[in-house]
Amino acid sequence: MTEEMRMRNLRVPQGKIDAVLDTDAYNEIDDQFALAYMLRAEEKITVKALYAAPFFNARSTSPADGMIKSEAEIRKILTLAGRDDLQDVVFRGSERYLPDEQTPVESAAAHHLVTLSASYSAERPLYVVAIGAITNIASALRMDPSMAERIVLVWLGGHAVHMDHTAEFNMKQDVAAARVVFGCGVPLVQLPCGGVVDHFTISGPELEYWMKGKNPLCDYLARNTIQEAERYAKGRPWTRVIWDVTAVGWLLNDEDRLMTGRIIPAPIPEYDHHYGFDPRRHWMVSVSEIHRDALMADLLKRLGALDEA
Repeated sequence: MTEEMRMRNLRVPQGKIDAVLDTDAYNEIDDQFALAYMLRAEEKITVKALYAAPFFNARSTSPADGMIKSEAEIRKILTLAGRDDLQDVVFRGSERYLPDEQTPVESAAAHHLVTLSASYSAERPLYVVAIGAITNIASALRMDPSMAERIVLVWLGGHAVHMDHTAEFNMKQDVAAARVVFGCGVPLVQLPCGGVVDHFTISGPELEYWMKGKNPLCDYLARNTIQEAERYAKGRPWTRVIWDVTAVGWLLNDEDRLMTGRIIPAPIPEYDHHYGFDPRRHWMVSVSEIHRDALMADLLKRLGALDEA
């Protein structure tokens, strides 16, 4: 890929695009918002597939269990959103993380992405939005390295490069896969969590005011978020970061209305949970600022929770 083509594909896309979403949807409460946001951006995004990503925390017994629960959550959101037409393009992903930087993990999701991406080109790329551990995408890139020429990868993972560490949930559990996607030359847009995306929060009163009673999807998102927050903060003020919305938001970010970013040489995720730096590396986009109110208004409008002005 020429640098001219790379720079073109690192710009926010114009016109209608095809995209897939790779999500650990049961991991927290924010993937559900991101999936709903993508589904309600039909004038801009044609959703071609949805992939379940592995995760391992208190909500799962293993990465495989997390992936299976995420598949079920994806299907639940599709039904709530009235998009059961997409049930046939939901695919199970990896049951484990990438074991090293050369060995792909077989999964239906990885194989589907390889096959799907063959229909695209650098001039007309497939947009891959990933909001969990990146094993499914890294595996597909190892199965078919030429795929890096035909996709644009938008990943919510890692922290901002000015921070002292990279031990963010998506990246720290999947460092080998992160090194693959940061090093293979694919046009990459990073939504850093700490220092950038952590500013995109929503509060209980906002959920109550804007979303409750609007439609079944909004009711579920609001209830799910409030229940989770009150599990640890009942009786206290709280906000929740709905991180993953920002990755979908980048696709809708015409004229930088929702966020801004900067072009940097791709950093190197190290196994000690720090970044390495080499100014000779290929260019990528690192989102540097979220325009919180603008993005929140766009999200609420698309979910049917905010009337058009």
